[in-house]
Amino acid sequence: MSEDTTVHAELRENFGKGFARRLRAAGKIPAVLYGHGTDPVHVALPGHQMLLLVRHANALIELDIAGKSQLALVKDVQKDPVNQIIEHIDLVVINKGEKVQVDVPVIVVGESFSGTIVNQDAQSVSLDVEAISIPQHVEVDVEGLEEGARITAGELTLPQGAVLLTDPEVLVIAISVPAAASADETGAEDEAAADASGAADDAATESE
Repeated sequence: MSEDTTVHAELRENFGKGFARRLRAAGKIPAVLYGHGTDPVHVALPGHQMLLLVRHANALIELDIAGKSQLALVKDVQKDPVNQIIEHIDLVVINKGEKVQVDVPVIVVGESFSGTIVNQDAQSVSLDVEAISIPQHVEVDVEGLEEGARITAGELTLPQGAVLLTDPEVLVIAISVPAAASADETGAEDEAAADASGAADDAATESE
């Protein structure tokens, strides 16, 4: 585990909104660690470091609690809906070699065929993976795909060892042509047909 994921946690015995506000004012974030039948452990985490770590989904960190090391998965990050300040973090105890079920973001790479758009129906997929090998995202390549192309969850390329939990038939990507473009093409075809009809009528009149 890289050094920047080692987080020094302070045990806390005080609770309540007032104490939590004082913690955040001091640059710390209240958090709770639980799982595997253990009693919940309430800690305070360094705010700036956690802000950087939780930018990625399913962050795995190594807690240093009073000199004792413990792997933990960031399960939930609660933020203020207005200013987006982190208010509380839920952590789950992780044992080395353990597998976990996580939702992993799907990232689109490449560009579809000219004039088409990429519709992403599923923003993430659920995977069963080793806790120490959780991917930050799953890529789906749309390079050169034409209108009507579809990619389902079962067609995604997953990291080695990962097992798809999402229904493989779930639609992830659909390639289409914008409605406005379709209307313009239809209008152009109608105009061309009208011009052809007019030309035919003119020719018939001249022959008379």
